[in-house]
Amino acid sequence: MFEYDKDLPDPEPGDFLISEPFLNDPNFERTVILICEHNEEGTFGLVMNKLSDLKLDDVLSDEINAPAYLNIGGPVEQNTLHFIHRLNQEKVEGAVELNDGLFWSGDFEQIKFLLNSNLIDENDIQFYLGYSGWEKGQLRKELDRQSWFIKKRATAEEVLDMESDMLWKSILEGMGGKYRVFSNYPVDPRLN
Repeated sequence: MFEYDKDLPDPEPGDFLISEPFLNDPNFERTVILICEHNEEGTFGLVMNKLSDLKLDDVLSDEINAPAYLNIGGPVEQNTLHFIHRLNQEKVEGAVELNDGLFWSGDFEQIKFLLNSNLIDENDIQFYLGYSGWEKGQLRKELDRQSWFIKKRATAEEVLDMESDMLWKSILEGMGGKYRVFSNYPVDPRLN
């Protein structure tokens, strides 16, 4: 059997949390979560690879020119809307840079204007309903139970350009070594 990392560091904003292959929680089965905030109060992140069947127009009263489907950011407050993008603070005030060229949030009125003016390519932004959250110490306990792997410094290309249904497998393969092996674990080992 493989040896798990015993002392994983806490994730930082801009890191990926990758669920271990047999995490027994339907909300997080084979998920990749982008950490947006991690501090003494807790952790906030967005699931990168769970698509919904809704579009932005379906959840807003304003008409928005955004054809892409929304993602499910997590099980918490699914009546909230979040977004990840590669638009800098000059284009979107209040955007938080997570890593080089990868931003979270910002002025939504500017986002709507840019979308409706066709000034944002649909590959430059993704929207999420709800979020994933952990209260103080909760994520640390899950890391100690080896429920998650951490990949440092997610890139804009991984978040915005990779096919979401292949993201979990692709990230683990890219991490190499034992993670590459984990990426090939069947969803149900009894069917192997």
